[in-house]
Amino acid sequence: MILQRIFALALLAVCAALAVMAWPYQAAFSYEPVGPRAYPLLVLGLMGLGLLYLVFRPTPIVRKDDEPELDRETLIKITACVGLLIVFAATFEALGFILSAILVGLPMARLYGGRWLQSAIVVAGMSIFLYWLFDRVMDVPLPLGLLSVLEN
Repeated sequence: MILQRIFALALLAVCAALAVMAWPYQAAFSYEPVGPRAYPLLVLGLMGLGLLYLVFRPTPIVRKDDEPELDRETLIKITACVGLLIVFAATFEALGFILSAILVGLPMARLYGGRWLQSAIVVAGMSIFLYWLFDRVMDVPLPLGLLSVLEN
């Protein structure tokens, strides 16, 4: 238990040092209004919150058994996930973010046991919400692809 807390504190110190190094960073030019320093600071902040939880949690994390072995089913799922991510990267520009996210998200949800209707509703909703969040709130343009006819 004490070793877990010491390890979490050491990683928290590393996150703090990296955040101090990332804070003054300014790029000469930026394509995104959020800027190049926001992403590392966000990731380091989230890591810091998780590490604080690990330091102050009341009980240690106890594993009941070892890591599951890489059986055939697990390897097929990993291969399918990698293949779906390649499909997402290949269709991102042509189909646009929303359609490519739906195209990849639905089989991904089904791969991990989601039902058809619930998977379709959640994946479509998340795709539209994430497009809106990036495009409108964070002002990070994402391609609409085939749905560009709906743009005003």
